[in-house]
Amino acid sequence: MSKKIVAIVGRPNVGKSTLFNALAGEKISIIRDVPGVTRDRIYADCSWRGTTFQIIDTGGIEPENEDIILKQMRRQAMLAMEMADVIVFITDVKAGVTTDDEEVAQMLRKTKKPVVLVCNKCDRVGEPPAEIYEFYKLGLGEPCAISAGKKLGIGELLDAVYDNFENIVELPDDEETIKVAIIGRPNAGKSSLVNKLLNEERVIVSDIAGTTRDAIDSYLENKYGRYVFIDTAGIRRKSKVYDKLEQYSVVKAKAAIERANVCVLLVDSTEGITEQDEKIAGLAHEAGKGVIICINKWDLIQKETGTLEKYKKNVRAKLAYMDYAPILFISTLTGQRVNNIFELINSVNEANNLRVPTGVLNDVISEAIAITQPPSDKGKRLKIYYITQVTTRPPTFVVFVNNKELMHFSYVRYLENHIRKCFKLEGTPIKMITREKSKKEMGE
Repeated sequence: MSKKIVAIVGRPNVGKSTLFNALAGEKISIIRDVPGVTRDRIYADCSWRGTTFQIIDTGGIEPENEDIILKQMRRQAMLAMEMADVIVFITDVKAGVTTDDEEVAQMLRKTKKPVVLVCNKCDRVGEPPAEIYEFYKLGLGEPCAISAGKKLGIGELLDAVYDNFENIVELPDDEETIKVAIIGRPNAGKSSLVNKLLNEERVIVSDIAGTTRDAIDSYLENKYGRYVFIDTAGIRRKSKVYDKLEQYSVVKAKAAIERANVCVLLVDSTEGITEQDEKIAGLAHEAGKGVIICINKWDLIQKETGTLEKYKKNVRAKLAYMDYAPILFISTLTGQRVNNIFELINSVNEANNLRVPTGVLNDVISEAIAITQPPSDKGKRLKIYYITQVTTRPPTFVVFVNNKELMHFSYVRYLENHIRKCFKLEGTPIKMITREKSKKEMGE
């Protein structure tokens, strides 16, 4: 299940960034008592009642203002509304209901999304001020009285957001359909790859970096299986996020990774693995997704003996934490080896979702221990009592030992590699969790 998204919207200078910072628990948005300070949407994770969701801060909406920057802010706020599961509409109780508030409320009603109406600057504990009742006329239900600056009423606001999550009906996942996120830097050829896989012009293709603003789903069924390809906007370095819509694209790309079973990291071969490629790959790795590394535009590389192996070695060096991911050299322009992606997707998805019977797993670990004895320190030797798999996506194992401090990282890595080799877990990360148990607890 993907992480829910909550957008905070409203006209300028009502306290959106102050509320965002209160929810995020740290000062992320710039706060000044001047309309229009927050021009870029900023995002962070927030947890409430055991549920983690993403909050997005937006620039203020002035529906009738034709100023270029304010028009861009209005556009990004609209995009935030489109992607949000729940919208928090914040108003200023001291200013009362303004014409802009009424215009924003009308925009929100058209979205058909759950809306939590918030009256900010209710700075006294106890009964809300009488002015709050004016806000009922916006037609968005009961206003929630808060003071973002003094952090009053925040719990009640989060309860209202949480209650709306429960009302969102999600379609059950089709386990036979593999969701594939195409990720990478701008202009690496992501849209071209989707078009080639679909064999049609489903996604706009352009040489202008950042053409794909949203994450676009395309369904495909062929002899290899059923797939949903998610074409995402390219993720740039933060220092190059000039566009007011760019952070929206980053949020959507991250959300696409969370939704996916397999991520295809597309790399421009003419530029090689960059620092940003490493960061994007890290997002998929940390999310526990199956990963395929596709080196695109291979037709543009001048080749001689050993070129491919040399390039592959360089990729492995740059993405050392992802040595499990298969590497495929392709050209979206000529179609070279593009169809090979399907079989790789299937095998990587299977590995990411593999569940190993406990008995077989313990036999494999016993074999690994027999080949290489566990480490010891100051006369104390690590004992591995038992291993069990607790979940999939990615395969996650809990190892019960006599002393966690003796479980050195290198030996954990050795066990991971042995498991990976025995069960052919190509393309998926593996998680190993160490738990300390005494002989008595293990029934010895």
